[in-house]
Amino acid sequence: MLNSIQSVLNQPTGGTTHMKSKTKIHDGIVGVIYLTSVLLAVYINLNWLYLAGAVAVLQIMSTFTGFCPVYFVLDKIMPEKEPAAAVKKAL
Repeated sequence: MLNSIQSVLNQPTGGTTHMKSKTKIHDGIVGVIYLTSVLLAVYINLNWLYLAGAVAVLQIMSTFTGFCPVYFVLDKIMPEKEPAAAVKKAL
């Protein structure tokens, strides 16, 4: 998995290709959080489902506010001319 993330990070930083790579990384991070939350709820304690609920609430709120914590971090790590959160909000 680490190799696939590194290959996405090493893609050229031009135009929509860079934006698509951020979207893939975002989806991967959120998917891992959901899966981890469910597995921890099954094997450790049901209270871990609150993590999945919090991520879901943040995803719903980001459609209205344009702020997503994952994109905020990705914009700091992989800067470009226009932040990913602003592009997503414009769509």
